[in-house]
Amino acid sequence: MTWRQATREEIYKYYAKEFPSYVDELPAFITAEGPKQYALAFREPHPVRKDGVPDKDFIRRDTWQMNAAGDRTTAAFDKFDDVLEFIRHPARNDPLGQSDFALADPDLLDKPDPRPDAVYYALDHWERPWVLLVDIDAKTIARERATQAVSDEDATGDGEDLLDAAGILEADPAGYPYSFEDIERAIEYGFEVRDIFEDDFNAEETMVVYSGQGVHVYLLDTDPAHRYDAKSREVLNDLLQDTYEIPIDPVVTADRRRVARLPYSLHADVCSIVTPIESPNFDVQSATPEVLQS
Repeated sequence: MTWRQATREEIYKYYAKEFPSYVDELPAFITAEGPKQYALAFREPHPVRKDGVPDKDFIRRDTWQMNAAGDRTTAAFDKFDDVLEFIRHPARNDPLGQSDFALADPDLLDKPDPRPDAVYYALDHWERPWVLLVDIDAKTIARERATQAVSDEDATGDGEDLLDAAGILEADPAGYPYSFEDIERAIEYGFEVRDIFEDDFNAEETMVVYSGQGVHVYLLDTDPAHRYDAKSREVLNDLLQDTYEIPIDPVVTADRRRVARLPYSLHADVCSIVTPIESPNFDVQSATPEVLQS
């Protein structure tokens, strides 16, 4: 099983050869023009064109230009293939074009092509009232498990000392701040949240996505009777955490302008495909890209 950081060459190979086969399987709301932004994270900061501006290891790009009234005027990407080219060669296909704040001209650099460690899209959407996402991270579960397992005397160190005392750093995948047991529990929690959406909220459209180190659970109903405003999201957070005792990240649920990992993108820190899943019995090994197995 591949559980390590992907190389630059492996990242490019994945987006050049394997990712295109998943484009037709992307959720219908993920289009070239729907999400308000796409974003890329780089392993090493990359320079921008303007002198004196810090190098960037994370960039957001709007999918539309707007006029002074806030109306959409010009799309950044005509079709999803344009998004794909931006992912493959960010500096050569930066939607900012020749702007001073675009990524630096690759023809002038020793390292011309930054590779995305992660690809994101904005939950804020031009054509939907909301995309509601709940995040459950294996690191949070591991931390809680370690706190319960280690005595108060041994639990006085920092986070890594606590995980080490509980044996989590030595458990597979060794060296990561969680074990496969914690990822499996995150997936189980994810389907518990999906059931709550369907049973308590009468949700008709939900999705559970294995994120590489946990899960994202989506509630996608667009019925205007469901008002997922800031107050509603606070109530949802309290329900999941206090009533059902599920270890979610409440900041993610509350933040409508959050970016989320793009389904079928590569989580390069663990060589794993971000994958929509249908069962809590999902085998994380099946998310290893084929191009990394050869």
